[in-house]
Amino acid sequence: MQLAGLFIYPVKSLGGCAVETAEVDALGLVGDRRFLVVDEAGRFLTQRTLPRMALIGTRLEAVHVTLSAPGQPDLRVARASDPSAPMRRVSVWKDNGLVTEYCGPEAAEWLTKFLGVNCDLVRLGHDYERQVLKPASRPGDNVSFADSCPFLLLGEASLADLNDRLLGSGEEPVSLDRFRANLIVRGSPPYTEDSWRALRIRELSFRSAGPCARCMVTTTDQSTAQRGPEPLRTLASYRRDPRDSTVVNFGVNLIHETKAGRLRLGDPVFAS
Repeated sequence: MQLAGLFIYPVKSLGGCAVETAEVDALGLVGDRRFLVVDEAGRFLTQRTLPRMALIGTRLEAVHVTLSAPGQPDLRVARASDPSAPMRRVSVWKDNGLVTEYCGPEAAEWLTKFLGVNCDLVRLGHDYERQVLKPASRPGDNVSFADSCPFLLLGEASLADLNDRLLGSGEEPVSLDRFRANLIVRGSPPYTEDSWRALRIRELSFRSAGPCARCMVTTTDQSTAQRGPEPLRTLASYRRDPRDSTVVNFGVNLIHETKAGRLRLGDPVFAS
């Protein structure tokens, strides 16, 4: 098996960046989900309620992340923590009071104009800390603004099998970006990743934190922000969690045991 795809999402729920190589730090891929869009109360915003977020592209540069959207000039925001920036306390799911840095009125106005709701952009800072809450978590396992875990992995063959099922029922296939995975593995049979307990890529070791439960974001076309019933409807026909039939799984969450290193496309993948 080999690493066939490597993706970074600089701002949670905005467009992602396909990269050939990426550094890994204590929170996951460097640059991944280090920014967050929040409402006036500091609650995180995603495509679940604002599918238009899919239309905002991101570009990761050495010292800035650049946002782009139809009809708007590009917006550049510094990636590095700024201790002098105003502090904002925000919430992501059950994690409340997370300490972040406000990215300023220019970013807030840019996002508010495009999304049509009052919102702000915040960034991880030196005082940010968020523990992984999965049962597989251990002391020292922290996560950025991702939903639950530092990494999300999907087998290339699993997506191919899903698209075969969609085509077989007269539906259009879906693209990889619907699933917002960081790591794409080639060379494994469909859904084999479900059973992996541990993974090694180069010098980096990972352990499974269980399947990834899917939501309506998968039904949002990332190029148009339009929604339909697929692929969640088809996934629900054969990928329901045996412990909870209301949950539909696709892909697996990972926690990295090696907290520093580098990943490259084509790296061999070893699973057990």
